[in-house]
Amino acid sequence: MLRFGTDGVRGVAFTELTENYVAELGLVAAQQLGVKKVLIGRDTRESGPRLEAALANGLLAGGVSVELLGVAPTPAIAFLAAKRGCASAAITASHNPFADNGVKLFANGGLKLSDAQQDAIESHMTGNALVQAASPEPVQLLDEYVSHIVGLFPVLAFSGIRIVLDCANGAMSEVAPLAFARLGATVIVMNDEPNGKNINEKCGATHPELVSEAVRLHKADLGLAFDGDGDRVIAVDHVGDVVDGDHLIALAAIDMHKRGKLKSNAVAVTVMTNAGFHAAMQLHGINVVTTAVGDRNILVAFDEHDIALGGEQSGHIIYRDHATTGDGLLAGAMLVDLVRREAKPLATLARNAMTSLPQTLINVRVANVVADPASDLAAEIAQANVRLGGVGRVLLRASGTEPVIRVMVEAATEETAESIAAGLAEAASQRFGGVR
Repeated sequence: MLRFGTDGVRGVAFTELTENYVAELGLVAAQQLGVKKVLIGRDTRESGPRLEAALANGLLAGGVSVELLGVAPTPAIAFLAAKRGCASAAITASHNPFADNGVKLFANGGLKLSDAQQDAIESHMTGNALVQAASPEPVQLLDEYVSHIVGLFPVLAFSGIRIVLDCANGAMSEVAPLAFARLGATVIVMNDEPNGKNINEKCGATHPELVSEAVRLHKADLGLAFDGDGDRVIAVDHVGDVVDGDHLIALAAIDMHKRGKLKSNAVAVTVMTNAGFHAAMQLHGINVVTTAVGDRNILVAFDEHDIALGGEQSGHIIYRDHATTGDGLLAGAMLVDLVRREAKPLATLARNAMTSLPQTLINVRVANVVADPASDLAAEIAQANVRLGGVGRVLLRASGTEPVIRVMVEAATEETAESIAAGLAEAASQRFGGVR
């Protein structure tokens, strides 16, 4: 039976993530979370409508009222729940291929579930629940989310700015172009024609080379690439160079610190964050709290340390004063506004914000989930650290969303990082029966 990972449950639609499982998940969630109403949205995968119906049926069987948002970005789903003081759910597998799908549950107020809430749901799942079909109510609420984003900035604030948007054929395909157009930007949109199977397919945040090429072609000021459910964003500058999540958070933290708006003078990031980020924060006198991977862990750090800015290198960025979860549209708009206010190219701003240590990441797919690959490869990691000579680091961890071991190496040179990462990936593949 599927278990909660770093962000909900996820698996191959209809084989691992079955309609019966999703229906029971809805039923148990209704019983354990003590909610009265749930908004459900989904990304553009062809499996979405059936799984949406299954989840709705389970929730309704548990005595909860349900409203269907249809295709909607995950941050919009969370925002609308927060606005209404109710719970919500996103049917999505985020950046995964179209054949996968998943369920992200939000408690009342659009908040991520706690570990205790997830454990309670998992412990009551039996795999045997039978749920009858029902008819939930469809609603049209996404314009409220767009208006919320647009309302954070001056009227037509982005006039004169030319932006390329890669919507990953996902949930941002209609919402993001609309928001930036309302803010006055000249918008060039790509990968905004979802067909159920092309979500994330060689596009979006995991393939920024496409938006990079388009920015150069259209002589745009910058580009933004979202993932399938819109909770992450990766940027490119006017020359097409990628500006990843580390740089985006660094830019935001330095800007907010300068303007006296950085809450607790601190930012929260994960263990995947580049060493260059930490050096930049130290230079500016900004405190950094480091967590395990996953935006749920970032949110916990927010509460524990009274922080309102943080995120991940992958582009999950959370502005806690405006959102309860990672929001690619919000983070992208905040970046454009920063560029507007500074009146300097993003390339210049990103270069001045931080310098990344060369980093290589290799994903090793394995047959089964490995809980702690670093322990099993302790000797190999020790040898790698000797090769690093005190500059850089090695991180091996199991993915929380798929059967993958992630091998990350930072080193003084790109060649060294690539060489060490390749060796560790090969060792992991041999030890755990993986296929690279």
